[in-house]
Amino acid sequence: MGQDIHGTMSEKWDGKERVVGFIDVGTNSARLLIVRINANRSYTVLRQEKEVVRLGEGEFNRKLLRPLAIERTLVVCRKFAELSHNFGAEDIIAVATSAAREARNQQELLDRIRAVARIELNVISGKEEARLIYLGVSSGLNLGDRETLFIDIGGGSCEIVIGDQNRYHYLDSLKLGALRMTTLFLPEEHIGPVPEKTYEHMCNHVRTAMIRTKNEVADHDIQQVVASSGTANNLAQIAARMYGLDEDGRLSLSRSHLHKVAAHLRSLDLEERRRVPGINPERADIIVGGAATLETIMDELDIDRVSVSDRGLRDGLLMEYLARIGLTVDSSSINIRERSVLQLARSCDVDERHARTVQRLAMGLFDSAREAKLHGLGDMERETLYHAAMLHDIGDFISFNNHHRHSYYIISNSELLGFDQREVAIIAGIARFHRKKTPSRSDPEMRGLDPHAQRSIVILSSLLRIAESLDRSHMGLIDFAGFKGGHDGPVLLISSQKECQLECWGVEADGRAFHKAFGIPLAVDLQQIEPAVNLTSYANEGLTSGVSGTDPF
Repeated sequence: MGQDIHGTMSEKWDGKERVVGFIDVGTNSARLLIVRINANRSYTVLRQEKEVVRLGEGEFNRKLLRPLAIERTLVVCRKFAELSHNFGAEDIIAVATSAAREARNQQELLDRIRAVARIELNVISGKEEARLIYLGVSSGLNLGDRETLFIDIGGGSCEIVIGDQNRYHYLDSLKLGALRMTTLFLPEEHIGPVPEKTYEHMCNHVRTAMIRTKNEVADHDIQQVVASSGTANNLAQIAARMYGLDEDGRLSLSRSHLHKVAAHLRSLDLEERRRVPGINPERADIIVGGAATLETIMDELDIDRVSVSDRGLRDGLLMEYLARIGLTVDSSSINIRERSVLQLARSCDVDERHARTVQRLAMGLFDSAREAKLHGLGDMERETLYHAAMLHDIGDFISFNNHHRHSYYIISNSELLGFDQREVAIIAGIARFHRKKTPSRSDPEMRGLDPHAQRSIVILSSLLRIAESLDRSHMGLIDFAGFKGGHDGPVLLISSQKECQLECWGVEADGRAFHKAFGIPLAVDLQQIEPAVNLTSYANEGLTSGVSGTDPF
């Protein structure tokens, strides 16, 4: 085994910017993640790389790493280390998994990587691999307390985890990786179709290996299943090309589609498999072995569908690093959505004080408009407005001119963890239309969205416009703004203890967007008195869906 995988990371963060490289040397592929930890406690991904090294090629019968496999891994690790240093990395955290931990000549690999790449490669156990995968995958999902089954099929092993957002309840590592299955059941030079009898032997092997896992899963109330790593992603990509994506645009894989995809793949020879739409050609020779593992697991555990995540071990190394230096809190105290939104906002130097003020005002406008029966939107739309308010000015990072358009582009193309593509599109649309042009169904940003999503953007962007105008000076002058019933319909009541004429002029300019959203004129009543409503409750209440209003960093 290698030394402490955390290197110098046990030191608490000193508040200064630093760059860290994370290397995952797997049985099939090696992956690199380079991250800059910013002074404002956010982080920025600088580079991601993946190279097929086939470290476990031909290993699993004799438990020896082949010289050529070691050489390939040395070259890639040296390249990854050089890239990390070129970006100014102070720490490089490198781990190796199944192929290295089972090899009788493991020490040769570690010594040569230390000498050639000048990094310390640390071999981790199967359960530690499962734990880190759980940290990486769960950090990108909005799980809450839903018990979730995680399945990660790598090259040498298959990690199984049961857990929720806050903790794992079960960890296991099975020797059922895609490269291992291929090595065990197919001749090394096999290039033809995979015989049906051979595939049955593969599936029977998986059934035998997972007996204990099947009994464990039966004791838990599993509410959703997430599959990760290259095999699951590639099988889902193939199925998406054959049968289409889910209606919400998320990548997932049904058991019925997997049966058909697996049957199709094993009927083809190697060259034909490499040409299958959606396949990664470098994975064509081992994809059938991986399909046998996933298909059997889904059959044995009676899983109808798995969601697919592209996060994994290297993301878990990052989460572990951040926790060790004191930059994350217990996930039970903050919603993953709010953490990812704030991470994006801070990485683009958003004026956080102004954004918080707009959030507070927007929540007051939404709640009071709902009470006044101006709209019938629910808690999910409320949460969407909350996040859009934090990100609405993020486009300033590119340029103030047309920053609403820049905000749309940044949000649409960012990896907002915990959100699906539809939710990201709505948040981006609200930010896009928080100023200047009002939204219409013919706008490019609205096309492809369902009618409810379009209507939500129209309503929520109009409320965000008003909230933004009410802090036009960025001085937090407005104590309260909310809609109250009147003889002629709802009136926007604005309370302030200070002169706020600039804000009032801004609100008057929002009348057109308000009329389009609600079908009535915008009536405003400014009261420069002590606020009649305790607005602190709006700021501290957070979101009913679990956003805490606390700083996750």
